[in-house]
Amino acid sequence: MLAGLLLILLPLILGYLVPVNDERVLALINRGVNLSVYVILGLMGISLTGLENLGEQLTRMGGQALLLFAIITPINLAALGWLSRRSRLRAGTSPVVKDAPTSKLAAMAGSLALAGVVALGVVAGIVLGSLGWTSVAALSEQLAEWVLYGLLALIGCQLRNSGMSLRQILLNRHGLAIAVTVAGSSLVAGLLAAPLLDLRWNEGLAMAAGFGWYSLSGILIGDQLGPVLGGAAFFNDLARELLAFLLIPLVIHRAAPLAIGYGGATSMDFTLPVIQQHGGIACVPIAVVSGFILSLLSPPLILFLLSL
Repeated sequence: MLAGLLLILLPLILGYLVPVNDERVLALINRGVNLSVYVILGLMGISLTGLENLGEQLTRMGGQALLLFAIITPINLAALGWLSRRSRLRAGTSPVVKDAPTSKLAAMAGSLALAGVVALGVVAGIVLGSLGWTSVAALSEQLAEWVLYGLLALIGCQLRNSGMSLRQILLNRHGLAIAVTVAGSSLVAGLLAAPLLDLRWNEGLAMAAGFGWYSLSGILIGDQLGPVLGGAAFFNDLARELLAFLLIPLVIHRAAPLAIGYGGATSMDFTLPVIQQHGGIACVPIAVVSGFILSLLSPPLILFLLSL
């Protein structure tokens, strides 16, 4: 198992060692990450069709995602609420960020599109299977693994060239405190959820260690534990982001750490415009640091836990 962990971590580490100074190359890397995520999620949907009793397995996946979400969310909110009461961080006001989503539905569109890709993959797998392509599910799993290696290398490169130095991260005590609170409370919830999901303790922790990075957590879990649990991890973390879009405008002026932190890893990208719109420019570096730490922590932590 440790050999498998090193095999998957290697492209992430190699990608992190590559400095990129050309903006055009960085743009290509970003597009490559987005394309790889869509490809792998579509392949994950196809691989689901290789399961016996597909309807029953999809129902099980939905139930597991709902249970995991129902356990993690109140524990996250309680921990972040506690931090908010003890923190001096307060949201301010600022002009609307340029090109920010104009509605919650628009902000959620990218998240919902990824869920749609999984659904399209399931449909494609069913159609291909009916045409006699009986091995399409197994082939999709093999192809997804190779695309995953490329994706991890690109993500490592993204993290290296994100513009965040270690000094900036460690000196931002608000962002660091939020990230530690999200990570710690999520892992406690994963440990509590493990027996309810009929999982080993380390698998329960891994399911909770996505910290909202649904596109990667579902892929890593699915590669190690199968498409059903991968789908459950994906939809659990997707639900976190969708709820974050609704929570941020409602609570950011009363509990800024809660609003920034609940989005988890997405606070540095997808939910950042909403945080800036409603919390002001002062919240932006805190959200970026918090999201960056969780993004940096999530992949190796998931892989390590699954190797135990």
